[in-house]
Amino acid sequence: MSNHDTPEAMVAEAEAAGEALTRVRTEIGKAVFGQERVIELTLAAVLAGGHVLLVGAPGLAKTRLVEATARVLGLDWGRVQFTPDLMPADILGSEVLDQDEAGRRHFRFVKGPIFTQLLMADEINRASPRTQSALLQAMQEHHVTVAGAAYDVPRPFHVLATQNPIEHEGAYPLPEAQLDRFLLQVDVPYPDAEIERKILIETTGLDHQQPQPILNAETLMRLQRLVRAMPVGEKVLASILELVRSARPGSSTDPRVNQHVAWGPGPRAGQALMLAVRARALLRGRLAPAVDDVAALARPALVHRMQLSFGARAEGLDIDSLVDELAERAA
Repeated sequence: MSNHDTPEAMVAEAEAAGEALTRVRTEIGKAVFGQERVIELTLAAVLAGGHVLLVGAPGLAKTRLVEATARVLGLDWGRVQFTPDLMPADILGSEVLDQDEAGRRHFRFVKGPIFTQLLMADEINRASPRTQSALLQAMQEHHVTVAGAAYDVPRPFHVLATQNPIEHEGAYPLPEAQLDRFLLQVDVPYPDAEIERKILIETTGLDHQQPQPILNAETLMRLQRLVRAMPVGEKVLASILELVRSARPGSSTDPRVNQHVAWGPGPRAGQALMLAVRARALLRGRLAPAVDDVAALARPALVHRMQLSFGARAEGLDIDSLVDELAERAA
């Protein structure tokens, strides 16, 4: 099924994938109501092989989303609650001293919760920078190093981290290098009145619908390979390049960017867009991404890779609307 040698084979595979992914979205939607955009963006990042930073107030079903996603995709999953006293060993694991029957002592590595396919890093910004950076190597290199020895994490491996925007007390801002490791930042909004009514009725009764598994790890990795094989047209490529470069001080033609953006998106932002637009197209049953996909993914791919200066905030410049305007211009 992973034969992309002929266009026909790829079309057939993409069509089958589109049908399976429609079922995936429906199943996750049973657990998380009214968050179609959040579900789509999360799935796009996972199909693109990346990690997701979910930003929203407490109680917006972010944990339910991660649990449902793991279940429907058929992945093992684990959860780490980040707290100020969490140590790197609490995530990675540690070496313990064992003694055999002959009295010989040796070290044995006990794996930590990071050794799973889908890791939920809850309230990631509440742990110390040292502990946050323990995740970095695994997110980028798919292995961890403990006491000089490297241990591979399972494949596929995805981190879905949550961050509360309102809880600044006792929180450490994520360093730029770590933010850049997240393929997309997904903002989780409050539900509208109709959806909130549905949540109240459906989640407080006795019968609770459990989402059913649709894929497994092997199928997911096949879909990830398909995403990378999808063609990206010249127009879409030009739009991605234009967008990323226009958001970067120094190479932008927008005076507001040059004046008010402290640091802009690096090449990894372009790579994230190149993969995510393909994944979004596949989720929508298309065989190639369009310029619309670039505009839709501009904010999730860029806002966490940019920082406004203090002067910009004083003048009321907002990063979200700035990115939206740049995306409109790059279309």
